[in-house]
Amino acid sequence: MKRIITVQDISCVGKCSLTVALPIISAMGVEACILPTAVLSTHTAFKNFTFCDLTKEITPVCEHWKKEQFHFDAIYTGYLGSFEQLNLMKKMFQDFAANDSIIIVDPCMADNGKLYSGFTQDFAYAMAELCGKADVIVPNMTEASFMLGIEYKDSGYDKEYIEDILHKLAALGAKKVVLKGVQFGDDKIGIAIFDSLNDKIEWYFHKKMPQSFHGTGDIFASVLTGALMRGMNLKSAAALAGDFVVEAISCTLSHPDYNWYGVDFETAIPYLIKRLEDK
Repeated sequence: MKRIITVQDISCVGKCSLTVALPIISAMGVEACILPTAVLSTHTAFKNFTFCDLTKEITPVCEHWKKEQFHFDAIYTGYLGSFEQLNLMKKMFQDFAANDSIIIVDPCMADNGKLYSGFTQDFAYAMAELCGKADVIVPNMTEASFMLGIEYKDSGYDKEYIEDILHKLAALGAKKVVLKGVQFGDDKIGIAIFDSLNDKIEWYFHKKMPQSFHGTGDIFASVLTGALMRGMNLKSAAALAGDFVVEAISCTLSHPDYNWYGVDFETAIPYLIKRLEDK
């Protein structure tokens, strides 16, 4: 069985970060080990949430793992809350990313044209440096814009514009780029995939859902990671991740009293497993 380590926060209520990564990756038949960066009572869309920073625990945990000679087939980072945590991830990549390990960075820091609370443009540039050390990066359009220091566009662009962004992201150092939130019309939204090793760009589009939810980016990156560990190629993994997010949102909206703070991904897990079995 493949073993991955995912590094991000735990929001105890809210269906995001580790509380989606752990069950989804495990359901895909991959061992999911975790390194929590912080514990929050809820995710940050709630008011008055509690926050416990676990930065000081990262180095002791990693040192113990080194003594135990643990090997991870992939390192997958999500929400990282400080410059110090970014630097600690660079050290972790050096210590645990062997020649056959995959580094996947989801630069969770922005959406809808804005940085999350507490983040700055300087942080975005520092995140870009971390992305430069990854094999696969999974930004959305907003995160890509901030990392590159360019104006964010939510519409009115063409394929050449997206292709230019993909090449600029790869120029940071990442071997492969999965860019989320690409849309050229009103009814479809999707993913642009760039493999710099063979200079190949691929596209995958799916139905645009009528409502967005917190945590779906984490779900996407988690499915992508699990699919890559199951041997799927990058486009197939990205397509599965996008389809699963759509399915999870559909399941959520089918209930008149659905929770506003996250999607019912649990209901969609049988769909995910069946897709893997049919592969």
